[in-house]
Amino acid sequence: MSDIFRAEAAASQNPGRKIAAFCLVLMLACAGRAQAADTLRIAAQKTGTFSWELGVIKEHGLDKKAGINLDVTELATTEAGKVAIMGGSADVILSDWLWVSRERSLGGKLKFYPYSSTLGAVMVPPGSPVKTLADLKGKKLGVAGGPLDKSWLLLQAYAKNSGVDLDSDATILYGAPPLLAQQALEGKVDATLNFWNFSAALEAKGFTRLIGIEDVEKALGATGRVAMIGYVFDETYAASHADLLRRFFAMTAEAQDILAHSPEDWKKIGAKIGVTDPAALEIYRKRYLDGTVRRPIAEQEADARKLFLVLAKIGGAKLVGPASELDSGTFFKDAASE
Repeated sequence: MSDIFRAEAAASQNPGRKIAAFCLVLMLACAGRAQAADTLRIAAQKTGTFSWELGVIKEHGLDKKAGINLDVTELATTEAGKVAIMGGSADVILSDWLWVSRERSLGGKLKFYPYSSTLGAVMVPPGSPVKTLADLKGKKLGVAGGPLDKSWLLLQAYAKNSGVDLDSDATILYGAPPLLAQQALEGKVDATLNFWNFSAALEAKGFTRLIGIEDVEKALGATGRVAMIGYVFDETYAASHADLLRRFFAMTAEAQDILAHSPEDWKKIGAKIGVTDPAALEIYRKRYLDGTVRRPIAEQEADARKLFLVLAKIGGAKLVGPASELDSGTFFKDAASE
């Protein structure tokens, strides 16, 4: 017999204890509700695609279904997420396995679990004479994320295999993703390497993909699409909250499945990001769904090891730290969650 039932039975036998019993029942019921949900602190970029999924989770009550109370802090930049996880003010953020491996080589104990393989692309305007990377010689190339951006480094490595040194053959203009997208629309750059959602926005305006970074990865040795972006958390936290993380992964996978089949949810996302044209929104949907992780973690890790060597060669210690290879503990391999 539960504590609540015992309290109710006692009250029925002694009317004088009804008020006290009622209070006890109320306290036990409230305690039961409080214990039903585990709190998970998430730091997420306000304009990122993860925020779309968090909206779907709330809209469909997936958090309550999973027994998780999501405590979400909205961030302006991805760097702020790194500060949050390192400072202990967040349990989970989104980042890349390269940063996780770097932190582990410096003594940190972070873990990575694949989230998305959607990456950016080199975009050119309608009617552009630029048909190959070699055509960018003497041209202006906008690059989002700065000189150590992973997509930019991978693109340089790929181009060098074809005898093209983009860093010296083209004029490189670094800038924030929104600024570079606007400059592309205004014709101030001949091509732009931008994050996937900004590339999708340009695609909706008639721009074409010169090359996607997922194709660059395959050309550099990956056997399939690689989830560069993933959930990042402390390994000590993972050890003590394994079941919570399993429920979290299952919950976010369900949100992604909803976005794969729900036009209504995409309309809401479109309203949030200012995209009302159905054709343009379909481009966002397609590019987003292209990044859905379908490959086993073992395959993801194997390809990450190959790409790490490419990135280490071109980015050096500033990018990867003192390690010569991907740290063996980078990927979270809880078999029950795969």
